Amino acid sequence: MPKINTVLFDLDGTLADTAPDLANALNYVLEKYNYDPLPFEKIRPVVSHGGMALVTLGFGKDHPQFETFYKELLAHYQENIARETTLFPGMDELLHALEKAKINWGVVTNKPGWLTEPLMDALDLTSRAVTIVSGDTLKERKPHPAPLLHACQQAGSQVEECLYVGDAERDIEAGNRAGMLSLVALFGYIADSDTPESWGAHATITSPQAIIPFIESLN
Repeated sequence: MPKINTVLFDLDGTLADTAPDLANALNYVLEKYNYDPLPFEKIRPVVSHGGMALVTLGFGKDHPQFETFYKELLAHYQENIARETTLFPGMDELLHALEKAKINWGVVTNKPGWLTEPLMDALDLTSRAVTIVSGDTLKERKPHPAPLLHACQQAGSQVEECLYVGDAERDIEAGNRAGMLSLVALFGYIADSDTPESWGAHATITSPQAIIPFIESLN
C-alpha cells in the first residue's frame, strides 16, 4: 500500500461545521415569507446536500417561488458565511498533525467558489490548503471523480497516495470512482435514513483524530 501523501476533505460536514450558518440562512428566508422556522436538528442532516436541498426542505421542491427563496438563502448565507461556523472538534489538531508529518491536505467540495473561497479565508485555511476544488472549478461535480483527480494533480500526488474524507454517499462514490481510499466522517451531517456502512468506504471514523491511526495502519 503506497504511503498517503495527501488527505482531501469535503467541506460542509467534514472539515467545517457550517450547519449553524446555513440553518440560520434558511430560517431567515422562512420567517421573511411568514413561515415558521425549522428546528436545527431537522436542518442539520440536509446541509451537506446544498442550498437547493435546504430550500426544498423548507418550502417544497415545487414551490413557485423556489428560485427566489434559493437566491435569498444564498445571499443571506454569503453575508454571514462564518458567523457561527467552526472547524469540527479535533480538526485543527489533525491539520497540524498532518502538516507536521509532511502530509499535505486540501478541499474538494460541491460548494461554489464564490462561497468556498470566503469561507476558507474566514477560517484562515486558504494558505494552508495545497488545493481547493469547488463545485464550479470544473464542469463536473461529485460524485464524478474529476474534481478529486484534479485535486490529486494539484497536490502533486498519485491517486493511490490520496485519501478522501466525506460525510455523504456522493463523496465516497467519487473517491471510489477516482481510485483512492475513502473514509466516512460519521461526525458530519449523517441523516437517520442514511446507511454509511453500505456506501463502500474503506472505513468509517467518529472523529478527525481517527484519521492519523488509519493512515499509520496503511504504512
